[in-house]
Amino acid sequence: MSFKAVIFSIPLMCLTAFGAVAQTMLVMVEEEGCIWCARWNKEIGPIYPKTPEGKAAPLVRMDIRAPYPSDLEFARKLVFTPTFVLMVDGVEDSRIEGYPGEDFFWGMLGQMLERADQKVMN
Repeated sequence: MSFKAVIFSIPLMCLTAFGAVAQTMLVMVEEEGCIWCARWNKEIGPIYPKTPEGKAAPLVRMDIRAPYPSDLEFARKLVFTPTFVLMVDGVEDSRIEGYPGEDFFWGMLGQMLERADQKVMN
């Protein structure tokens, strides 16, 4: 499988739990040969779009070596793969660096989405 930047400017609108609307996406930064990326792809990848989290923050993949998309503002350099960056209205809200398993991923992502939802509401 060849990894290429798959970033494009499609407005991804999500209705937060409290009714506020924001453009939200989860950018997965990956690279060919990353065993942790492969593990995420096997354990989470097939079900992610079917989950409430996947509907709230659709997944967009990006190769770590690709130029950063001009319509996304990352808080700092992307160094590790996989890195999962929650983007709200094109700006990094939070990130998970690494993938040590399903429980860690779902728990951290849930907290990230909850914090982002609270920010949108305020």
